[in-house]
Amino acid sequence: MSDVETTESDLDRRKFLTKAGIGVAGMAAAGTLLAACSSDEEAAPATTAAPATTAAPTTVALAADGPELEWELGTSWPTALITLFGSAQMFAEQVGRLTDGRFKINARPAGEIVGGLEVLQTVRDRGMEMGHTASYYYVGISPVQQFGTAVPFGLTQRQHNAWLYQGGGLQLLQKFYAEEHNMIFFPCGGTGCQMGGWFTKELKTPADLQGLKMRIPGLAGKVLAALGGEQISLPGGEILPAIETGAIDAAEFVGPTDDLILGLDQFQGELFYYHPGWWEPGTAVEIQISLDAWNELPPQYQAAIENAAAWANLNTLGMYDVLNQRDLQKVKKFAKIREFSPELMAAFKGTTEDVLNDVAAGDAAFAEILKPWRVFRDGVAEWHGLAERSYLTQQTQI
Repeated sequence: MSDVETTESDLDRRKFLTKAGIGVAGMAAAGTLLAACSSDEEAAPATTAAPATTAAPTTVALAADGPELEWELGTSWPTALITLFGSAQMFAEQVGRLTDGRFKINARPAGEIVGGLEVLQTVRDRGMEMGHTASYYYVGISPVQQFGTAVPFGLTQRQHNAWLYQGGGLQLLQKFYAEEHNMIFFPCGGTGCQMGGWFTKELKTPADLQGLKMRIPGLAGKVLAALGGEQISLPGGEILPAIETGAIDAAEFVGPTDDLILGLDQFQGELFYYHPGWWEPGTAVEIQISLDAWNELPPQYQAAIENAAAWANLNTLGMYDVLNQRDLQKVKKFAKIREFSPELMAAFKGTTEDVLNDVAAGDAAFAEILKPWRVFRDGVAEWHGLAERSYLTQQTQI
């Protein structure tokens, strides 16, 4: 206990968190998430000294007699992906726990309600109550969608979470979602830095990218195209047959665990497995909800969704870090693991900045977010490059 006087609202918050199964150590962070249930457009950051322009957090205690609701949650993932589909399941289960089972959410795999690349449109049009997907699947609707998932040569998972939760990113994107789609979203799962993908040939210089047909999402496809390749858009479940038939020459998905689930280990010794995934240094997936449906919920259920999404966001990344280290040992037995050459990385990075500038020049909404995002990216990269990088380098070399 601190020497700060305990208020009635503090006690209400602790009762809610205790009932929700959240320990004392998580109360401060959860209290900030609950703040979004207030009528204020922007919630206060979870900092000791909040900016004077930011409203103080409002806490909401969960009512004992909330309405019984049942919503459908369409996803972009097959059930076999225990990580990504598992993230949607974790979210749904946590909402149920936080509402004593009164708010039931049914997580559905891709194809059961809607196709894996049609989640956002279906939620927007009220074809289902909510969706779990990666926002960059929808850059064809607006390039701003890239920011919710990952920007090439952008933020690591930790940096992405910092930008969203504390760096103003969530507020910027929520404003865009409300205006563009009449929707609201919350981060709900992260993969960490991804691998660079599977290739049927070895890559040494940018010349090797000429004519390369690759399954790669979002703005990274524009980078590839600018370097002579061809972007192919495919759901994860279609990658294996596309490689088998020669429809694509390369594909990226996530990392060892998910790539093995997709069956890419059947290409024993035939494919080159590259790293790092420069287009996805920290990839987030999200819960998407129609604003009309969101506004129909009682504040307590809105709080449950926000808390459950943050809980799934944290635990999905933890699951990836546990499973990928295990499954990397399996991949090492059959794959030819390679690192992109400095020459290739320089070409990728330079072209990425050109693509971002070109997109910003033609899209005011993208430019509005890109400018502060770049400031945050450069600042946090300097900080992490000072302490984190030197530690990780020494950790693997000593």
